Amino acid sequence: MFTAKEIAKVTNGVLVGNDAVVSSVSTDTRTIEDGALFVAVKGENFDGNDFIEKAFENGAAAAISDAEKRVENVEKPVIYVKNSRTAQLMLARYYRDKFDVRICGVTGSVGKTSTKDMIYAVLSAKFPTLKTEGNFNNDIGLPKTLFRLDDSFRAGVIEMGMSGLGEISELSKAAHPDCAVITNIGWCHIENLKTRENILSAKLEILDGADETSPLIVCGDDEFLRNADFDKTGDRRIIRYGFGNVCDVYADSVIHQENGERFTLHYNGSSYEASVPAVGEHHILNALAAFCVGIEFGMTAEEIIPAFMAYEASGMRQKIEKRGDYTLILDCYNASPTSMQSSLRVLGTMSGRKIAVLGDMLELGEMSEKLHTGLAEYVEKNADMVFLFGTEMKALRDELFRREFPVFHSENKAELTDLLVQNIKSGDKILFKGSRGMKMEDIAKRVV
Repeated sequence: MFTAKEIAKVTNGVLVGNDAVVSSVSTDTRTIEDGALFVAVKGENFDGNDFIEKAFENGAAAAISDAEKRVENVEKPVIYVKNSRTAQLMLARYYRDKFDVRICGVTGSVGKTSTKDMIYAVLSAKFPTLKTEGNFNNDIGLPKTLFRLDDSFRAGVIEMGMSGLGEISELSKAAHPDCAVITNIGWCHIENLKTRENILSAKLEILDGADETSPLIVCGDDEFLRNADFDKTGDRRIIRYGFGNVCDVYADSVIHQENGERFTLHYNGSSYEASVPAVGEHHILNALAAFCVGIEFGMTAEEIIPAFMAYEASGMRQKIEKRGDYTLILDCYNASPTSMQSSLRVLGTMSGRKIAVLGDMLELGEMSEKLHTGLAEYVEKNADMVFLFGTEMKALRDELFRREFPVFHSENKAELTDLLVQNIKSGDKILFKGSRGMKMEDIAKRVV
């Protein structure tokens, strides 16, 4: 794959030791392969530089290090750089550009993973397609995805996440996307970025690694994306999708079904009947984004629309599961005000008694109380009863008490789980939703 001298040149590093050939890249000594390049990255609770010798013992052929003090008594080559994470991104970009592959970058406050999965369903109907797996959407995970490229791939869809300004810029420069998708501008990371205008600026960094003519695909229904000033984004086409007929690609005539959504898709003066195998109008938006990407990648509408039905959700994202006499909506991966609203609307489309089991939305800073309270109208419209877990959910509890809505609350997970099990009935539809740190799946496991 690389030589040590090549790596030093690409990363602006200094090679100590003899040259060597590496066949893979790893940041984990536990899973390192023979002949690998070990990249010593620093985390909150560890420093990869402490494990360089262990990496060599386990078969590494070379290492990248940003240690201030050089590792002693190591015979194999070490490339010293200013920052190992940055160096790995530089190397990933160098590797990505070796291949004749078109890449779509995806970001957004909410729905970027499900949108990525829908785009993958579309592109893979025609092209061998690489995609981000799991939550590998940061400066460690994104290079791992790019290093999976080989000559068999013709397309790729790469997810990019962030917690602050400047992070997506670095990811985009590594991925070098041929087109970019921004799903929405929500409240995630408001604690760090303070305003949604700053969140918009952070998401627009996805263009930093794209060519000036690469198209930007945005949801025209999002208030910030709808009104954004795109004049500063270069000489590129802005393609909008949504439910409004002012968008370039839009949907109407929606029919909600318990196993998915049916709708009419309009594009370039033509109309097409379409379906997605997932419940909730936000999945229609995902399909519209994927349609736009498919068109940009040279596919026809007739090739794209049947591919929507190949969509499969990743992880614990809004999976509908029959468990005994109950129907569970497992959406435990993460939560924000926007995604909470979407999940509650999905619950509201179902027949029978509807129960919401909701955990704290984290990282909302000084906006937390207001945003938790703001969920009350969505709970009231879409659920018959709600169980709330966590400290932040006190605000929603108090508002629902005021509205005389049936609500149970506890900061003790076991206690809340017992309350839920005691109150559910045969035929209930039950939504589980909360931030990743709340681990709402623990409660769901008790429903049998």
